[in-house]
Amino acid sequence: MTSATHASLSFEIFPPNTQVGEEKLLATLAQLGDLAPDFISVTCSNNKRNIKETTLKVAGYIKNQLGVPTIAHLPAAYLTHSQVKEILRALDQLGIHQVLALRGDILPDVPPTNDFRYASDLVAFINQQAPHFAVSGACYPEVHPESPDRVTDIKNLKFKTDQGLEHLITQLFFDNDCFYQFQENCQLADINVPIIAGIMPIINRKQALRLIQTSEAKLPRKFLAILDKYEHNPVALRDAGLAYAVDQIVDLVTQDVAGIHLYTMNNAATARHIYQATASLFGKPAQGNQQLIQLG
Repeated sequence: MTSATHASLSFEIFPPNTQVGEEKLLATLAQLGDLAPDFISVTCSNNKRNIKETTLKVAGYIKNQLGVPTIAHLPAAYLTHSQVKEILRALDQLGIHQVLALRGDILPDVPPTNDFRYASDLVAFINQQAPHFAVSGACYPEVHPESPDRVTDIKNLKFKTDQGLEHLITQLFFDNDCFYQFQENCQLADINVPIIAGIMPIINRKQALRLIQTSEAKLPRKFLAILDKYEHNPVALRDAGLAYAVDQIVDLVTQDVAGIHLYTMNNAATARHIYQATASLFGKPAQGNQQLIQLG
């Protein structure tokens, strides 16, 4: 997913819930595909929706219609061994051989199957059943919310990585110093796989408030100042949020990060804006014939 000379650039999208959402996603994917990302990942949540009709369907479209490499998220807390085997076979038929192995969230009042208590169980299982698959894993620069402390978290990450991970992709963060400290901790623990940094641009007040309420990511003073100053100015908040994300990316790539994974929230305009502001850093064409598109 990375080259010898440039960091990778990739996008995350999520399957929609409605027909209107599907049509919007197709338009979004057409624009994202034009940017020739190193890959697009497709999320999947631990609920009762059919993974084949959501994540796999979208991933297959990206791989076989757009010709873009794709990674399918696979949360397994509510799956059995036989179900995971079936999903791997379906991915094989689609020509998709990259997965992001996750435990996934535990739903209130819905007991998991216990076939895969941890993501490390799933990583080991995939590598045993389908060794031709490339397996990536998630990580938390600011400690997994269920981990008692940083040392335990790094030990667990080391164990998961040793089950056969090829890459790690971080959860979102807004303080690059936290990422650099995390990288150093991984190096000390002999975790040597590439670590791709997950970046989420904050472009509206609703998104910012949800983030503050649900995320355990550290919010630096500079970031909080943006939210405070432009709370009632949506255009300024959007522009400042994009500039903050670009600043993060420039710093990370300058410090030789393995890659940037952009959490797009299915917003192609955001991804294109950031792409055109940073394309040269990734060794990609600037698409100079196109203007920065308007962000509605």
